[in-house]
Amino acid sequence: MSARRKARKRALDFLYEADLRGALALELYSSRPSEELSQEPYVRSLLEGVSEHRDRLDELIITYSEGWDMDRMPAIDRNLLRLSIYEILWAHDIDEKVAINEAVEIAAELSTQDSSRYINGVLGRIVAIKSTLI
Repeated sequence: MSARRKARKRALDFLYEADLRGALALELYSSRPSEELSQEPYVRSLLEGVSEHRDRLDELIITYSEGWDMDRMPAIDRNLLRLSIYEILWAHDIDEKVAINEAVEIAAELSTQDSSRYINGVLGRIVAIKSTLI
């Protein structure tokens, strides 16, 4: 497993935990022992990016998720979409195809087969109109 994939999954862990607890993912991350965090600069970068763009990310998910209410969407899917859309729109060092592929594979591993197809569809719509979003 690549270092970036591990970082994405680790960031997703924090986003998921924060979602369930009603907390902030960056605060949960920062509360961990510093020696544990020093190995994960990309995790922090992802959490900072999602935090900074959270309102816009949620707006895009609501708009392009075709009838899914954010509250009814599985928490893992909701947070994986936040993470992936952040990478597609604002992480300029990540190819959008890589971001989509990673999201689909992580969804297949951690959620359901339906989730991976659904996430692929939402992210495909975001990529198709990316130039109008940023």
